[in-house]
Amino acid sequence: MTWIGGQIVNPKSDYVVLLKDNEVMDTIKLDSQNFFHYQSECIKPGLYSFRHHEYQIFYLEPGDSLMLRVNTVDFDESLTYSGTGAARNNLLMDLFLMNESENTLMPSLYRLKPVEFEAKIDSLRALRMELFNDYAENQGLCSDFKKVALANIDYDYYSKKELYTSANVTNQNLKPEDFPEDFYDYRKEIDFGNKELRAYYPYYRFLNRYFDNLAHSKNDNSGNYLNRNSFNHSYEKIKIIDSLVECEILKNSLLYTCARRYLINAKDIENEKQMVAIFNKTNTNPEHHEHIEKLAATTMQLTPGNILPNVMLVNYDNVMKDVHSIVNKPTVLYFWSAESVKHFRNLHSRAAELKSKYPEYDFKGINTDTHFKKWKEVVYKSGYNTNHEYQLDNVKDAEQKLLINSMNKAIIVDKNGIILDGHSNLFSPTIEENLLGYLNL
Repeated sequence: MTWIGGQIVNPKSDYVVLLKDNEVMDTIKLDSQNFFHYQSECIKPGLYSFRHHEYQIFYLEPGDSLMLRVNTVDFDESLTYSGTGAARNNLLMDLFLMNESENTLMPSLYRLKPVEFEAKIDSLRALRMELFNDYAENQGLCSDFKKVALANIDYDYYSKKELYTSANVTNQNLKPEDFPEDFYDYRKEIDFGNKELRAYYPYYRFLNRYFDNLAHSKNDNSGNYLNRNSFNHSYEKIKIIDSLVECEILKNSLLYTCARRYLINAKDIENEKQMVAIFNKTNTNPEHHEHIEKLAATTMQLTPGNILPNVMLVNYDNVMKDVHSIVNKPTVLYFWSAESVKHFRNLHSRAAELKSKYPEYDFKGINTDTHFKKWKEVVYKSGYNTNHEYQLDNVKDAEQKLLINSMNKAIIVDKNGIILDGHSNLFSPTIEENLLGYLNL
């Protein structure tokens, strides 16, 4: 018998979802103390995951009795394991957190010469190998878990090299002779069909980054590589994935990720139709086809020139308003949640800054939470202008129609509610240039 259980501190819902290779195994209710418990007699060794608003991977072997504890306020940093199988999973979490902590460091490393950069990431890899070797010495290793732990270390290392490549693609000071001869040797040994790792983020993330660089190398004379969401780049990437990836499930997943990323940033209906066509031709998963076609139908409604979908809002006085009725001049709609205090404060500060520079625009903050009184209290205590604050009436409906898929989502419309940019971002480096340009249309 194998079981996994644990406690969710500060839960955001009353259940936990367990998955294997991104397929749902079970949905488990939390008890009155926010504990859950799952057991099975037919667990195969390998990577699994659990989701409770956020997501994390763990490794199970038959006979494990794994207990986890996580606080949603600080999800990854608070996640710990105990019981049989805990040492393996605490090692994986240590490796994950090392990578997360290095993310802020990496941009400064991309400015180094290739030899210096390689020496730096070699030292980071050596720290991971120390952890791995300590674990192997104290706990012993089964061969399957050894492959997973080393894949974590190796594919994270390879990813850093791919990111270095993309960060320096326009660097005229770097010449091929500046790179060590063996800098890209790992590319000769890439496994394009690993079924066991297909849902494991270090492997999956590396493949995505590698295919981005391949797409650029085959497409560098058409379109701007720095915009990985461009049609030319995404179309080329889909062709590369189709030609190289050997595992059908992995291929379908990578194709889905690529097509989805393009569509949620797309601004041309004809290109969107071409993207759906090549996706349907290369992807063999009917559910993916359905999702992409629905997504494309939504994104096409949000392309420039279309009228903004008329979702319902609630104002500060609890009066229903349709979104068209609040637009009477060029307007930027931005979306926020009280769940992320720092973020909504930054959003409002940025909106106020842009308003001071571009007074021709209204900036309307639209809250995506479902608790009216809590939202109203946040607006009041924060001192926001209540005439420019609204809450979605039907969150699910509005999220689908307006494609509210990120915390930085914004939509720019003209005085008639005609979409100028359906996929904007207040923190985009081009937002001011775009706002100025729309005034001159």
